[in-house]
Amino acid sequence: MPTSAQRSGRKSAVLAAGAAVTSVVLAACGSGTSKPSTVPVAAASGTALSGQSITIYSGQHEQTMQALVKGFEAKTGVKVNVRSGDEAELANQILTEGKASPADVFVSENPPTLTTLEEKGLLAKVDADTLAAVPAADSAAAGDWIGVSARSAVFAYDTAAVPASQLPTSVKDLAGAAWKGKLGIAPSETDFTPIVTRMIQSVGADATKTWLRGLKANGKVYDSNEDLIAAINKGEVAGGVVDHYYWYRMRDEVGAGAVHSQLSYFAAGDPGSMVDVSGAGILGSSKHQPAAQAFLNYLVAQPAQQIIATSQSYEYPLLAGVAATKLAKPLSAAGPVVPATDLGDGKQALSLLQSVGLLS
Repeated sequence: MPTSAQRSGRKSAVLAAGAAVTSVVLAACGSGTSKPSTVPVAAASGTALSGQSITIYSGQHEQTMQALVKGFEAKTGVKVNVRSGDEAELANQILTEGKASPADVFVSENPPTLTTLEEKGLLAKVDADTLAAVPAADSAAAGDWIGVSARSAVFAYDTAAVPASQLPTSVKDLAGAAWKGKLGIAPSETDFTPIVTRMIQSVGADATKTWLRGLKANGKVYDSNEDLIAAINKGEVAGGVVDHYYWYRMRDEVGAGAVHSQLSYFAAGDPGSMVDVSGAGILGSSKHQPAAQAFLNYLVAQPAQQIIATSQSYEYPLLAGVAATKLAKPLSAAGPVVPATDLGDGKQALSLLQSVGLLS
């Protein structure tokens, strides 16, 4: 598994060169053709797929993906090859490879990379029965990819440095004078882009640019969310915005007795109060469509959703009736799930991050 520094370095390079897979490479890559599958979902549980193989490009947590793949292989007899890496880097690779890509399935941490591939016509339609397993707003409106799990944006803070009475109620507050020299940020993380997109939708591009300048002036920049949450817990900075699971995973790593931080949630309706989904799509160029469709069907079925609910990745499952019991807040209380269509391809957000010098 790549180190945090290696992963963030690759991510920054991809964002700078390709604006999160939407500029240089997109300009050079031709569109593919989306083709709906004609294979019924029932094939997923049959024996016809046994002995076939698929390749997955995965930007998801490796430990959880390994458990999901193991369950799918045991159920279907399909051999799965996984290429893990940063989601932006992998999506950029698919765009470069075009129809010659060996990938059958792309699994992403956030919607923008999937949306980019969708807009280029590189994804096949997901079977209707598979799409019906999770709320429609958690997947692509056109049915080109499906939501699989979710995570919440949170404010992590050093409990010794930030009294409860001084916790920010809005992500907008973090650009204010009260957070000068106290804030940590990880702008090269693709998890940060949806928050910037939400800010643009809330206050407009100009005000968002001013807000980003305030974050830059107030904050210390970290290469990754792992580095940021560790810095908060050590008291290097007073707080910062991360996805919730980074705190839980840090707690597992250091032990409960060494945790000196906590999570806070922004007020309902705030751009920082949001849940976004991780998703999966099938490449239209895949030569193994039935097996790829079966894999997506498996991801949103009860056995796989239970793996997600109980894994050390600490994500929320999306299937009704499956709860993430390891998390302090249920999905319904963590914030509104942002419809995938609202987050777009993230291109405008990344442009603003570059314009203020938070990305090179």
